[in-house]
Amino acid sequence: MTVTKEPEGFFILDDGRVRCFLFVGENDALLIDTAFPDSNIIDEVKKITSLPVKVALTHGDMDHTGGLKDFGKCYVHGEDFKMIPDSIEKHELKEGDILTAGNCSLKVIHIPGHTYGSIAFLEEEKSFILTGDGVQKNGMIFMFGENRNFPLYLESLKKLRDLVKSRNIKKIYPSHSECPLPPEAAKKVLEDAENIYAGKIPMLKKHEFFPCNIYQCAFTGFLYSN
Repeated sequence: MTVTKEPEGFFILDDGRVRCFLFVGENDALLIDTAFPDSNIIDEVKKITSLPVKVALTHGDMDHTGGLKDFGKCYVHGEDFKMIPDSIEKHELKEGDILTAGNCSLKVIHIPGHTYGSIAFLEEEKSFILTGDGVQKNGMIFMFGENRNFPLYLESLKKLRDLVKSRNIKKIYPSHSECPLPPEAAKKVLEDAENIYAGKIPMLKKHEFFPCNIYQCAFTGFLYSN
């Protein structure tokens, strides 16, 4: 596990497959996502802080919820409740909600498509945004299976593109692949996604074990089955 403290005051916890984000305040801490079950994210969190930890999720995929068993409850958009184990206490996050920890205030932005309950966390004053899996560079964005909706995803990317521009966002923090990304990444991922959905990008090959095809675009890649 690689732990990095960002200039904005929060920690990035990266196990080489997925990254989580930890914001530490005076009385409690906020953890965004919990990685895979075998990431043992709680051990890394305890090395940084002994404060009570609140967990919020960008979405309900297993590589973001695997460590929930060690925390017992989470805050997540209601559309992804069904993806969270019944043993976990769930609290709903909605568009516009604010989560605070330390000197950061994170505004919930609903960006459905990758999952129906996918959200981003916007820090307007410090000009950054956490986008979960929706924006990646040279990654493989999962867009196949029952929890995905490509038309909704395209609309969410347009929303992110416009938000990044209107709020003068300087950094995008994705959950996978290169990090951080420049603000134009949202626009570039949108362009790639639009080209795939329009049938302009040929399939690279079938995935060896997932029921989808691999697409490599100008900026990023997708696992997609139309």
